[in-house]
Amino acid sequence: MGEPAENVVHRVSDLIGRTPLLELCRTAGGTRLLLKLEQFNPTGSAKIRMARSMVLAAEREGRLPPGGHIVESTSGNTGLGLAVIAIERGYRFTAVVDGHASRDKLRALAALGANLVYVGGAGDDTPSPTAREEHAAALAAAEAGACFFDQHNNPSNAAGYTALAAELCADLAGDVDYLISSVGTGGSLFGTARELRRRGSAVRVIGVEPVGSIVFGGPGGPYWQSGTGTPPGAPIGHTIDYALLDEGVKVSDRDAFATARVIGRRIGLLLGGSVGGAVYVALCRLRDLRPGATVVTIACDGGEKYLDTVSNDEWLRAKGLLYPAAERAVAELLDGYAAEAVSSAHETR
Repeated sequence: MGEPAENVVHRVSDLIGRTPLLELCRTAGGTRLLLKLEQFNPTGSAKIRMARSMVLAAEREGRLPPGGHIVESTSGNTGLGLAVIAIERGYRFTAVVDGHASRDKLRALAALGANLVYVGGAGDDTPSPTAREEHAAALAAAEAGACFFDQHNNPSNAAGYTALAAELCADLAGDVDYLISSVGTGGSLFGTARELRRRGSAVRVIGVEPVGSIVFGGPGGPYWQSGTGTPPGAPIGHTIDYALLDEGVKVSDRDAFATARVIGRRIGLLLGGSVGGAVYVALCRLRDLRPGATVVTIACDGGEKYLDTVSNDEWLRAKGLLYPAAERAVAELLDGYAAEAVSSAHETR
């Protein structure tokens, strides 16, 4: 007999994908909510999938020469993914950021050797995506061998999630009936949905954005969910594919953060604020969906990067976002589904 095969990888990027599915809850009728836990990727985010996809595409197309310089506007997670791929493939990386980004993400970017370039004034913690993108594009245009990826309009962004859809199909016995997830660049939601439908899925696609974001219309305004939505005045990127969208829903910072906080305390899973928003929408709708349906939310990142914000009572209180009543309402939703599951189990014995 030969030696047993070793299961050893040789690059951090070899660890991308094959992330687990967690059943968060189900109704008495068997409708279940599954979380695709993308925080189990390197850098703790789904965005490393699209970071690798964009780099490989730029190499194939000749836009990124050997030893070149990657320049990208980021609120954090895309930058972290690009930082890893840049290290592995021998590129310099400059992340153009603003004060709205999580400080934990910015510290991690620096630890990975990224060059951080800030836009906006000191103490300005409002999102500045347009200023970031304009500055990143100008930096790249001024240097030979530099490449600005423009993730909001880059088709390789959504293409990076083809494997995520394949993983869902491999891990589930049946179809994904509903995909309810947050919309930032749109890559994870629409890239996954496009591949699911290409494979014959009848999935219904529900996008979730913060109140104040303008992707699904309505008045714009400030919001604090990081890395998601499009603030007023910023252009909506071409990665948003309205043809794939069945419904767009808005969720408040209050309900998004309350959901993330309650799930952390109830089941020991830390989620990012925008993931909390998508989960909140799914929890509110679960009982109204057909019995036996499978609902998937892409948990694009974990809550470890938001300990200074979503998990911090003082920060929430200063922003007027600490709502114990909202947290109690989420806890009641979870408790209700848990009670239904117990009752259903007794009835089938």
